[in-house]
Amino acid sequence: MSFWMLVKIVAGMVVAAVAVFTLLMVRHVRHEPLDGMFAELVPVSFEAQPMLALPEAGSDLPEIDPGMKVFEKARECIAVGDLVNARDRLRTVVSIYPRSKAAPEARRIVGEMNLDEVLSGANAENKKVYQVVRGDSYFGIAAKHETNLDMIMYLNGLMDLGSLQPGDELMVMPLNFRLRVEPKREALSLWDEGVFIKEYPLQAVVGAPGGDQKTKIAKKTAVREGRAYTQASAGYRGASKVLTVERMPLVIAAMPEDGDPEALARGFYLSAADMEELALLTRPGNEVEIRSSAR
Repeated sequence: MSFWMLVKIVAGMVVAAVAVFTLLMVRHVRHEPLDGMFAELVPVSFEAQPMLALPEAGSDLPEIDPGMKVFEKARECIAVGDLVNARDRLRTVVSIYPRSKAAPEARRIVGEMNLDEVLSGANAENKKVYQVVRGDSYFGIAAKHETNLDMIMYLNGLMDLGSLQPGDELMVMPLNFRLRVEPKREALSLWDEGVFIKEYPLQAVVGAPGGDQKTKIAKKTAVREGRAYTQASAGYRGASKVLTVERMPLVIAAMPEDGDPEALARGFYLSAADMEELALLTRPGNEVEIRSSAR
């Protein structure tokens, strides 16, 4: 055997021995103390570490409510006047976290914000100015633009339906909202296609249908002291508004002051103020979806 071959073999054995020693030293220091030379070279000791205690079954755990966190961010945006981001966050709570504890308040706040935008004269996207021509009537203009007399009066600041003259200009806004009634939640909400607008609490539910139903508003009238008024009647403005739906004897109306459930017709009842607002936003032909199974 040549001298250089012997040197290579010895060098390889030295490298292997160093590698083994290093691995054992690492084990000695980091994982498990070893006896002998290792203990003499590097004395180490390990104290028993307490194990992480897991909560017992049935123990009270902190409730995770991501909707509440989003709602708090929305409130922060409102506080600094950032209403655009505030509304986006509130809509997230309503649509993504409907079971959050913050959802009812989020629906209330975003409903007010949405309605302000819908009715604002500065919002021209959902409104147009119509120029009256000869032969026009208020009812004809309302039908042509899928709106109602209440909304025409509201948008144009009219106290009564005076005579129309060719060339007069009226602001009109189509009312194609959809109503969703959820009897078990005691809530009625207004939607524009798939976009939530506003929710109204129901004060009474009488004889709700047993299954889910889709129907439409058949007519809109007003009642005072047992007398019914049409939209063109002089007594309509100060009377309590009533929506009657198709295919079933069912109404959407204001809760009477006496509040006697025995005297109520089959239907859904809101506060007087909420019913007045809902009547402003609806017309015969609007879709009504009754979700009796929804909780």
